[in-house]
Amino acid sequence: MISEIVWLAVAVMLAAMVTGFLAGLFGIGGGAVIVPVLFEVFRLLGVSEAVRMQLCIGTSLAIIVPTSIRSYRAHKLRGFALTDVMRRWMLPSIMGVAVGSAIAAVAPTDTFKLAFVLIACVIASKFLFGTDRWTLGDALPGGAAMTSYGFAVGLGSSLMGISGGSLVTMILTLYRQPIHNAVATAAGLGVPITLAGTIGYILAGLPHHAELPPLSLGFVSVIGFVLIAPLASWVAPFGARLAHRLSKRTLEVAFGLFLLAVAARFLVSLFLG
Repeated sequence: MISEIVWLAVAVMLAAMVTGFLAGLFGIGGGAVIVPVLFEVFRLLGVSEAVRMQLCIGTSLAIIVPTSIRSYRAHKLRGFALTDVMRRWMLPSIMGVAVGSAIAAVAPTDTFKLAFVLIACVIASKFLFGTDRWTLGDALPGGAAMTSYGFAVGLGSSLMGISGGSLVTMILTLYRQPIHNAVATAAGLGVPITLAGTIGYILAGLPHHAELPPLSLGFVSVIGFVLIAPLASWVAPFGARLAHRLSKRTLEVAFGLFLLAVAARFLVSLFLG
């Protein structure tokens, strides 16, 4: 029993370091790493299947908050973030998070896994096999289109327990925005998305307090947050530094391979449990 706890602690710490590094490198919060790790942790603790996935997603969003902040600050120092895009997407993305939080509170576990697999594969295909001809336009659209994009980013993020970096990066590069600017902007939008998502999952989980483990605030595990958040936040700037040393194509390939690996993980669990 003691050996299992030790190995579990080591796995969580490694996941924390990977989470922080990926946050800085790709402008993502690392939820794709955190959620499956927490799912196994809560399974061993005997958390009910009815609330386990929601608890994983809510805790993931909470953990990503400080990581996103540090990642964005590291990118902002280099002046790459598209501040106009961030302003235009902030409100609709928060609205998307609110809707997603409500849906996630009642949706079955397979909904989250399937959504992640489909979206991750589409994004990975763009970065691995796409060319400069894979575009939706030479400049970002305005009006309703931008509002819809912001809402979609928030909705998808709250359903998958991520900061939205994958979605933001794909959308911006499809409109010929440089990958480094897209990554920095994704890191910035991750801050309001994860903050809103954390609040949403806390509120959504309050009626289920009897089924949740000790030290839980709604669908957010305080224990999980305390163990992972500090280390992941500390590692994030190292990934951001590496991102600005890599070529555009190298960063695209690395990002695409990462997404395929995550999609494979969820696809296997979808069929094998």
